[in-house]
Amino acid sequence: MSASSAGAPGARDGADVELTATDPAGAAPADRQRPWPAGAATGMGSLPGTDITEAIKTVLGELPELPYLPELPARGPGADMVGRSAGFLVDLPVELYAARWRMASHQGRDARRTADLLERDLDQLTEQADGYAGPLKLQCAGPWTLAASLDLPTGGAVLRDPGAVRELAASLAEGLSAHVAEVSRRVPGARLLLQLDEPSLPAVLAGRVPTESGFGALRAVEPVTAVETLETVLGSVGVPVVAHCCAPDAPIELFRSAGAVAVAVDLALATDLDQIGEAIDAGVGLFVGALPGFGDPPPAARVAARVRELWNKLGFPLGELPERVVITAACGLSGATPGQARSIIKVCREAAERLLDEARS
Repeated sequence: MSASSAGAPGARDGADVELTATDPAGAAPADRQRPWPAGAATGMGSLPGTDITEAIKTVLGELPELPYLPELPARGPGADMVGRSAGFLVDLPVELYAARWRMASHQGRDARRTADLLERDLDQLTEQADGYAGPLKLQCAGPWTLAASLDLPTGGAVLRDPGAVRELAASLAEGLSAHVAEVSRRVPGARLLLQLDEPSLPAVLAGRVPTESGFGALRAVEPVTAVETLETVLGSVGVPVVAHCCAPDAPIELFRSAGAVAVAVDLALATDLDQIGEAIDAGVGLFVGALPGFGDPPPAARVAARVRELWNKLGFPLGELPERVVITAACGLSGATPGQARSIIKVCREAAERLLDEARS
């Protein structure tokens, strides 16, 4: 069961000491200093299409305050979230089998294709971001989502083997550290920020990940174990980490306890305002998914109003909103058309600018 569904108290009564002692109640640790400017907007990761050059140009041009290295899942296997993220694993090769990714004995064609796609992305980032100085976000699936999505060679999710989960987390930490170092070398003026996508973590915590047969579910993971595993990655990459979960029961308190500099949630599904408020009170930033990641977007004024309404409910001064909040779509934009994706990004930026102007007036 997740920390949120268990009704676990938040930072104000010190209950999260049971999860970790690294986050004193109400504190804003130095490593949680927000690495984005006030009034920033960004995207969650994916874009439609297959042209990485155009995608990077779009992100750098439309999101100058907090651009990111876009992902293009329409390119096929190895560009999808699980395959791309598994490509960062060190000495743990994967392969496609029956339309699912599983651990393999050696690097094969699927792993080489994944590596080639990432290399092309980095080459284009190097070229298009030449001379760029400022924050830059990278994305990867987190260890628990990978453990729930990758299969063991003998069948069943990696999640069913605690030892394999620990090995996967350590491998991911090493691979992401190398990835961060490589991007830093290619774009030396960038201040990097890593987004860990954990859409499967609520199911992991609640014991809802199905067994291989589909007739049962794997045992729930304890919150303390989930935190320790996340800390393996967060403590190794050397840059601030945003924890992203677009599920209704996003474990915000758990992410905060693991040391995330910010949490990213879907505003439409963010019903536990106590967890959100306690995280902000502890110095954690908030990436608000304030509009859908598909279709024609609403006006920027309406998006800004929704975020302002949330902030007012949380009870924090309006003047702090642009510094503490980043405006995003609720999810990646791979399901949108190219025109819709560009419009959604533009509305996010305009809503963030509107909120910044209001705070300064």
